[in-house]
Amino acid sequence: MICGVDESGRGPVIGPLIVAGIAFEDDLELKKLGVKDSKKLTPKKRQILSKKIKEIAVNYDILVISASSIDDMRKVMTLNEIEVYAFSKIINKLKPEFCYVDAADVNEKRFGNDILSNLTFKPTIVSKHRADDMYPIVGAASILAKTVRDEKIKKLSKNLQKKLNLPIGSGYPADPLTKQFLKTWFETYKELPPHVRHSWKTTQNLIKDSKIRKLDNF
Repeated sequence: MICGVDESGRGPVIGPLIVAGIAFEDDLELKKLGVKDSKKLTPKKRQILSKKIKEIAVNYDILVISASSIDDMRKVMTLNEIEVYAFSKIINKLKPEFCYVDAADVNEKRFGNDILSNLTFKPTIVSKHRADDMYPIVGAASILAKTVRDEKIKKLSKNLQKKLNLPIGSGYPADPLTKQFLKTWFETYKELPPHVRHSWKTTQNLIKDSKIRKLDNF
């Protein structure tokens, strides 16, 4: 049994982190489907493949870590450690003999070893950067993770955007639309919107700037 594990939503300031794992006897069926890195597929193609992958998989698991949970966990863990925890939880459930993971750590081997140390059994871990592009089994996991995150972002975008009549953008800190949305929301409601990661520098700077402006008004 082999499995692949990947995530979607590590960097954005808005929305959850999604970690998905999928198990197959081998990757032949995935190759026939044309599975590859989710970033190289259109949203429509991801949705089609996600459904097919779930239908033929031996097993799969998807873990959703909300923005507020990420903030709480970051009080005692790094983002890499959060991913190690999530990857390990999924692998423990799927129980593969071989597991391929997309390494979040700059040190591929360390990321794999950290996962292994958190498991209740000892499979072979292959930890590589860009594993979603190298191994169809990881590409399949990336498709599941990205599809779930896209669905959740679409839903929360609809709810948030109607409050300001502004687009939230991609949710990434560097996106001008996301920056403007967060700034306008904070100025309007005097607090951060739901589903936003408070521990990100983008949001911390908003709060910091607001406090400075209040002091300047004295």
